[in-house]
Amino acid sequence: MSFAAEELTSDLGFFTAVLGCAREMVAAYADNPRASSIFASQQRWLMAQAGLGLYYGGIDGEQPGLYARRFVDYVLKHEIASHNTALSFIQEMLTYRFLRYLADPPIKRLRPIEPTESAVEHLSKWIYIHLIAARIIANDRVRHPGETFDLFTWANSGGVVMDYLMSRIATIDPTAARMVIGPISFTEICDRFLISRTHVKRLMSKASSMGSVGWTGSPGKSHFWLSRGFIQEYWDYQAEKFAIIGAVWEEAFGAQPEPAPTEPPILTSAAL
Repeated sequence: MSFAAEELTSDLGFFTAVLGCAREMVAAYADNPRASSIFASQQRWLMAQAGLGLYYGGIDGEQPGLYARRFVDYVLKHEIASHNTALSFIQEMLTYRFLRYLADPPIKRLRPIEPTESAVEHLSKWIYIHLIAARIIANDRVRHPGETFDLFTWANSGGVVMDYLMSRIATIDPTAARMVIGPISFTEICDRFLISRTHVKRLMSKASSMGSVGWTGSPGKSHFWLSRGFIQEYWDYQAEKFAIIGAVWEEAFGAQPEPAPTEPPILTSAAL
C-alpha cells in the first residue's frame, strides 16, 4: 500500500530518512562533482529526467528514443528551459561524454543519442526516479514546493547547497520556529561545491531577507539556523516525490518495497 504525500509531510520517521538521503547526495557530489552537477539545480535535474525518460520510456507518448529536436520540444512543452538552454545541455552532456550519438542509427537524419556507460554508472542511484520522469515533471508541487526551495533549487548548484544545509539538521522539533544547524563556512561550501563566494552570499542574502535562514548572532560568526517553513518546503517536496515513487512501484510490482530500517534522529551535531 502506497502512502499519500499528505501522510509523509508530517511523518518524522520519513523526514529522518530524508535527512539521510540528503547526506548521501552531498557525499555523491564529493565523489564525482561533474556527474553530480547534472542534479545541482532543478532545471538541470528536470532536463536529465526528461532526457532519460525519453530514451528509456518514451514519456511523450511515442516510442522510446532520444534525439535533440525531440528533447527540446519536450523541454519547451513543459516549460523546463528555453530552446537554447536545452540545446546547450545536450551539447554539454555530449562534451563530457555522458551522451553520445548512435554509431549506425536506422534514420541518420534524426541523429539519435544514447547515454554512455559512464553516465549510466554514475546515475544508477537515480535510475528508479528517471523511470517515472513523466509524473515528476507533471507534478507542480514537486517542481515548485515553495519560494525558498525554488530560490535554491533553480540556482546553479543551489540544490546541492540546500541538501547540504538540510543534512546539517541534528533533530526535528515540530514546535520550533527555527532549527539551529551549527556554524557554517562559506569558504567550505564554495570549495566543496565548486561555486563562487559571490554566488553563495547572494543565495544566503536572498534567503535571509525572506526570513528563511539566518544567524543566531553576528552573521558569519555565530550558529546558522533554518526556518521551520523552509524545512517544511523541503519536506513537502520529498514527500511528493517519494509518494510518486511508491505509487509507481505499487502499480508495477503490486506491493511496496520493504522500507530500510531507519535510526532515530541523532541528537548531536550532524556537521559533515
